[in-house]
Amino acid sequence: MEVNKKTLLKFHHLAELLKNKSSMLIVMQDNPDPDSIGAALALRRLAKAIAGLKCSIAHGGTVGRGENRALVNYLNLNMLQCSQIKFKQYDLIAIVDTQPGTGNNSLPKDTIPQIVFDHHPFKKTTRLCRFYDVRREYGATSTILLEYLHLTGLLPDMRLATAMLYAIRSDTQDLGREATKADIMAIESLYPLANKRMLSQIQRGSVPREYFQMLSEALQNAKLYQQSIITSIGKVNNPDMIGEVADLFLREDNTNWTMCTGFFEGKLLISIRTSQEKNRADKVIKFIVARKGTGGGHLTYAGGQIPVKKDSVSQRQKLKQLVEKKFLTALGLSEKKATPLIAKK
Repeated sequence: MEVNKKTLLKFHHLAELLKNKSSMLIVMQDNPDPDSIGAALALRRLAKAIAGLKCSIAHGGTVGRGENRALVNYLNLNMLQCSQIKFKQYDLIAIVDTQPGTGNNSLPKDTIPQIVFDHHPFKKTTRLCRFYDVRREYGATSTILLEYLHLTGLLPDMRLATAMLYAIRSDTQDLGREATKADIMAIESLYPLANKRMLSQIQRGSVPREYFQMLSEALQNAKLYQQSIITSIGKVNNPDMIGEVADLFLREDNTNWTMCTGFFEGKLLISIRTSQEKNRADKVIKFIVARKGTGGGHLTYAGGQIPVKKDSVSQRQKLKQLVEKKFLTALGLSEKKATPLIAKK
């Protein structure tokens, strides 16, 4: 696999930072997706190879999506909850697939990590970190970490290769969404090493009965606004479902924008999707959450969160309506011209 020149320049800086340290905490996104998991595992392997560090992996939230739970089960991965961690007991703190101040990780506000790996738009607060490698142009954070592994001469073992391969395929939708040459080369490198049977099983991860109840609610609440679909699923115990619904509704023949919202642990979570890169989902989410919450993403997919100040039915409904109105405003659509996605019988 060809290694980016940026990786060559940064590798020695990272190695120097890891030297003479004994422990590191790796923090993922809340509700980690496959790329968060794959990148965390790769960084743990890299830190052990370079400096013999013992690494713990942590996150806030839950692992809700069926495929993601299947991946964690296959890896037999012990992940800590950030709420139970004493951050000061670690020599180093790293975050992957996220950055300080983005609102989608449970890093304490007064804690600045020493190490950041990410492929989302660069945040100013990341400059405060001693080491960062943020490449917005890459389709997955796992692709960046694979280049570092190759520099050490390490081949990922079967479990790590399977996790990283699934991570890159998932984030780029099998190279169909914002993938680069580096992502393609990474998949070519990992495929021979991965457990293909397990990949198939992970992609068919089982789901609880509540999954279908939430899907039913999303379908009943879905409204069409020209070529856009908006829906909500109320309070959820599986926040991954919000993004999954937004992905699913984008498959409708004439739709090029979707938005799904839901409430989880005192926040309104928002997922938006578009089938056209020129639409800039990342800019739309920033417009929606401006001065109220946080958000970010990529050209075709993005997410955000807004705290609920008073968790009452009326306040949740008011906030949801405000977000929907701002979404339609960003798209230049009228909120009065709505039709149900599913016709009532």
